[in-house]
Amino acid sequence: MSEVFEGYERQYCELSANLSKKCTSASLLDGEQKKQKLSEIKAGLDEAEALIRKMDLEARSLQPNVKAVLLAKLREYKSDLNNLKSDVKRIQSTNLNQAARDELLESGMADTQTVSADQRTRLLMSTERLNKSSDRVRDSRKTMLETEDLGVSILHDLHQQRQSLLHAHGTLHGVDDNISKSKKILTAMSRRMSRNKWIIGSIVLVLILAIVLILYFKLRK
Repeated sequence: MSEVFEGYERQYCELSANLSKKCTSASLLDGEQKKQKLSEIKAGLDEAEALIRKMDLEARSLQPNVKAVLLAKLREYKSDLNNLKSDVKRIQSTNLNQAARDELLESGMADTQTVSADQRTRLLMSTERLNKSSDRVRDSRKTMLETEDLGVSILHDLHQQRQSLLHAHGTLHGVDDNISKSKKILTAMSRRMSRNKWIIGSIVLVLILAIVLILYFKLRK
């Protein structure tokens, strides 16, 4: 697993949680404070997009099995970032209508209880979304660890197979040496047999000559 990707991932998760809190806070503010908070959120969104681009480049540079897992996680982070952008647009839209709401409040037509209920609803939704993001990050971390364990197991099996092949190669080398030695022994035996044949033939020839000579001398007497 890439340590570089994990570093970007930690930065993004922390930034995402911080942006979620800022969105919740911004929805409860008005006027200049709300504009300032929105500016901070936009800067954070730019930073989050940069982190996602870095994670995408890092993931695509890795091996296929690891790349597939990381790209799946990256899709979840992109979806999370889109949700944050939607929240910001909703808050901006609410900010554009701020003057109209102020006029309604001044005239006594605004329903304070409804506004408070809407703010509580947005806060609950933001909290729920943050919890879901945390769960996704935790599930992705679990998947990453399982993939890493699988990779270690595969490397262990490959190491064992390599040792088996090396052992088989050593055995074949020993057999080849034994065959060479046997061939040398058989060649030496063949040479000795040929030499013995010549010796025996010579002895037989000498005996025949001796017999012929003996018969010759006897016949002359």
